[in-house]
Amino acid sequence: MKTLYSLCAAVMVFALSGPAAAQTAAGRTVRIVVPFPPGGTTDILARVLGQQIAQTGGPTIVVENRPGGGTVIATDLVARAAPDGNTVLLMANSFVINASVRASLPYDPLTSFEPICLLVDSPQILVVNAASPFKTLAEFVAAAKAKPGEMNYATVGPATTQHIAFEMFRRAAGINLTYVPYGGGAPATTALLGGHVMAVLANPSEVMEQVNSGKLRAIGVASLERFSMLPNVPTIAESGYPGFEATAWFGLMVPAKTPKATIAQHIAMFKSALAAPDVQSKLAAQGYRSIGVCGDAFGAHVKQQFENYARVVKDANIKAD
Repeated sequence: MKTLYSLCAAVMVFALSGPAAAQTAAGRTVRIVVPFPPGGTTDILARVLGQQIAQTGGPTIVVENRPGGGTVIATDLVARAAPDGNTVLLMANSFVINASVRASLPYDPLTSFEPICLLVDSPQILVVNAASPFKTLAEFVAAAKAKPGEMNYATVGPATTQHIAFEMFRRAAGINLTYVPYGGGAPATTALLGGHVMAVLANPSEVMEQVNSGKLRAIGVASLERFSMLPNVPTIAESGYPGFEATAWFGLMVPAKTPKATIAQHIAMFKSALAAPDVQSKLAAQGYRSIGVCGDAFGAHVKQQFENYARVVKDANIKAD
């Protein structure tokens, strides 16, 4: 099984950084804009797909990391790009969350983009430093109740999938924790390893290497069923919080008014790359579940997610800042 870092290294040739690289690439270049720093889940997904597409005679794929602004910076960049299919947004739950937690956006998430494909999803993993005294979720909750406001946790954020999920768990458990936001799941995990925070909720690709090496301890999985990579770790739902679920999903969007023929080409290209056995193996090793729902069906999923998150954000009174 390749580690997160070896996966990144294997495809670094496709990770030229920015428009200058695109101008020097031979033939057509498609830029995938990733709203998070290198090393995170979306970054790995973009690079694995880019490698597959390039190897099978497709266009050169340039991965451009544009973190910041709760993914608004990258999303706005793509919204303003020429609708020629050469700039693609790799988006996640935050794409729909921002519409509920921010007073205004420089784009309209429902009209400024065209859907390509819902690629994959993954459960969220709650981890602590292996040197901490917490062996179970119940022990973590008990400690938090004993010291209200003194313990902290980190996620990518604020107002991201992981932040909202942890806030919902905090409310369900009746605990008071201090939230420490980071620019990505990988930096948050690094902070946990360094003892700067006490817990992290993150994607499997961002924590599994450290869990397997014994540096981090998983104490809960935020899916309804146990995660295949952590069969002995109880779900949060079965640990006393029935129905609790937090899944990150990832898909592709292009600017509005992109020609339908170009959208169809992208759907075929990315579906083919996603279905490749080597890609399936790499993504499964990172904790992904392949979906491959595209076009109008993906558009319907996005609209449903807007409605779902709007309810959650309102009930939990979550703000972007």
